Amino acid sequence: MNTRGPGAPQANVMDMPNGSGAAAILAAGIGCFLVAVLAIVADQWAGMKSAMNFYRPTGPLSGVTTTAVLIWLAVWLVLAYLWRKRNVALARICSVAVGLLVLSVLLTFPPIADLF
Repeated sequence: MNTRGPGAPQANVMDMPNGSGAAAILAAGIGCFLVAVLAIVADQWAGMKSAMNFYRPTGPLSGVTTTAVLIWLAVWLVLAYLWRKRNVALARICSVAVGLLVLSVLLTFPPIADLF
């Protein structure tokens, strides 16, 4: 149902900046990758394992996920602020985010994670 009259201006999608959406997509990829990297680091180094133990029954995973979520939120906020009025190369941003997601899945897969 079209609620606009025949003389109403049409919104042009090209006029809308895509930076905020791109920031969310890239931050999600970075957050996923951080979970994998921090999990490997906490698993391999005793100092990091004890530093990441925020909640004893859960072990280092509590610190890994909490730290990754905090960094994800910070990256998202900074990128959203920096890109809020810009059009960025969304295809490239999505490719990088998917690449980071694939790497994070591979790094948490036991045969690959055990190589480190």
